[in-house]
Amino acid sequence: MKWVSPTKAGGGGGEGKAVVFKSKLKWVGLFGLVLSTFSLFTHFLLARYTNGIAVSEYTSSITIFSWRPIFENADLPTPTALYRKLWAPVKHLESMHPYANPRGNYVAPPLHTSGFIFVRIRGGFHEIKNSICDVVVVARLLNATLVIPEIQSTTSSKGISTEFKSFAYLYSEDQFMAALAEDIRIVKTLPKDLKGARRKKNIPSFKVPNSASPYFYLHHVLPVLNKHSVVELVVPDGGCLQARLPSHLEEYQRLRCRVAFHALRFRYEVEELATKILYRLRASGQPFIAYDPGMTRDVLAYHGCAELFQDVHTELIQHKRAWMLKRGLVKGNLTVNSAEQRLQGLCPLMPEEIGILLRAYGYSWDTVIYVSGGEVFGGQKKLIPLHAMFENVVDRTSLSMPWELNKMYGREANLVDKHSKTSPPVREEKKPINWKTSGPRPRPLPPPPPRAKYPYNIEGWWGWVAESDNEPESTVMELRTNAHKLLWEAIDYTICVEADAFIPGFDRDGRGNPNFASLVMGHRLYKFAGAKTFRIDRKEISRLLEEIHEHLYQANHTWIASIRRHLRTNLVDGLTDELTRSKPHSFLSFPVPECLCSRGDQSKKVSVNASSPLAHSPLNEVLTALPQCPSWMDHDATSPPRHKDGEEDDVYEDDSDSPDAVLFQDSGDSNEETINKEETQIDDQEELEGGER
Repeated sequence: MKWVSPTKAGGGGGEGKAVVFKSKLKWVGLFGLVLSTFSLFTHFLLARYTNGIAVSEYTSSITIFSWRPIFENADLPTPTALYRKLWAPVKHLESMHPYANPRGNYVAPPLHTSGFIFVRIRGGFHEIKNSICDVVVVARLLNATLVIPEIQSTTSSKGISTEFKSFAYLYSEDQFMAALAEDIRIVKTLPKDLKGARRKKNIPSFKVPNSASPYFYLHHVLPVLNKHSVVELVVPDGGCLQARLPSHLEEYQRLRCRVAFHALRFRYEVEELATKILYRLRASGQPFIAYDPGMTRDVLAYHGCAELFQDVHTELIQHKRAWMLKRGLVKGNLTVNSAEQRLQGLCPLMPEEIGILLRAYGYSWDTVIYVSGGEVFGGQKKLIPLHAMFENVVDRTSLSMPWELNKMYGREANLVDKHSKTSPPVREEKKPINWKTSGPRPRPLPPPPPRAKYPYNIEGWWGWVAESDNEPESTVMELRTNAHKLLWEAIDYTICVEADAFIPGFDRDGRGNPNFASLVMGHRLYKFAGAKTFRIDRKEISRLLEEIHEHLYQANHTWIASIRRHLRTNLVDGLTDELTRSKPHSFLSFPVPECLCSRGDQSKKVSVNASSPLAHSPLNEVLTALPQCPSWMDHDATSPPRHKDGEEDDVYEDDSDSPDAVLFQDSGDSNEETINKEETQIDDQEELEGGER
């Protein structure tokens, strides 16, 4: 028999308690770990699927954006005279309201149609929008069933998300079909038999000329459609129907408006991000200006503005112009005097010039400016002067996160080649025997052999200019970026339309037609005509800028008064340019009077001021010809705010008594003193002119 020591026995009991205690700690730790994981998972789900944008979201996320708004006074400005001049709607245009509903005898589409129209559309954002509106009108004109158009910019791209195909990559198919159900018949795809015939290229196809007439479709396309029950239309240049239609086809013009401004809604992911960015812009409580530079390589090459850059970009523009001349896209010489083109108003205004105009007009240094456009040719250095004049210059990249953009793109394929071939190493040939027997030292070394240039040795995307006269073909990444640009411009389009003020740097594209900015101005004119939209006469502005080019930042009183007078009067008088130059090429840039009506007293109809030289112009005839809005619109609560009775409109006022503007002054006290002085003199001027009237 073995006796067990009491000490050992007691020690065994302690060890057992220690094991139990450790096991409890493990269970507590495991429980805490599971609870933490569940909490994190719940927060991710809430962040991912919560609808709406809360104030806390902006407050917590603004700290990780590259933009933080800087204001001299964060409080909302009072509705002073100066504030009204900068942000208030234009009283002369406030009575204009959108009214694109059918009028008269407008019947629904019949069940049996002439056949199917399949459309392939090429071009950029504004060309796609114009073309879709035109093909809907063509389908109505021919009594045909329209297949959802195919956007070539997305079908030719590699690696974009397969969740959104062609038309659905940019727009909502369901909204498009539902909004036009009373106008035309729309289907998503061709029937199986016709789809197979199209795959074998057995269906008739038309390459539609730009701005084709209704006669072309009724006498060339319709007979083929009746015979084959299907035709394919290829729209290469943006717009396949003339902008101005005969008077008996006025209902088709209103159909264009219903397509452009109601049926073409961006898909949910694009609208969601655009709404978030718009909210972040307005979260500070301050109004903002949207600015579209319009400075692309195609535009600068077409209009001969290469010499405005004086660097490698000049050579790139000249190369593009030579390519256009070779294909007959532009007429003239390769070398163009860019200074003369600028003075004629045929070149875009530089961001620096736009900044000077805005500061001269009265906008302070802390005004929020949103820069739209997927490309500012010349790089960010062209925006440096604008950033120097205004603290709060932003774009979509500074107001969104990369993961938000990726969510909009959808799940995309990885285009990185995992099996890329690396260049073989250069072998250095050694000749030790020849080196030892080559003669006395020192001796000159032979010239080095020419080094092979690989893509990674070429500086910048423009490095091919020094290597070849031919521009390289687009890579798969560039094709995917072209598809992304459509989404970027969709976001910019939404923000520019909703902006408190809009100013374009240029309103023509690389073919001389109305561009993105023209579409924005047309949409703003349709949606709320009185909104501040600066329609600049670039020829006059270039002349005024040339007068002070030697002391650009030290403008005198007379020059500033001239700039203010020009910008204010062109808020209304600039519509003449849209009527005469833009509308013949793009109806959507000036949908007046077909898609608008005048609301209120007939004696107060929209008209140009009698003191204006345009009082007897075609514009005044167009504005006074607006029909009276229906009575139910008088009780519409969604109409934009109007001027109060007794407030005088400032569009045609003379600003000769207003003080000199301090263009680049950041001092708070002196700035407030200048503003207060200016407001007092503006009020006195308005009272004086009100008494004279």
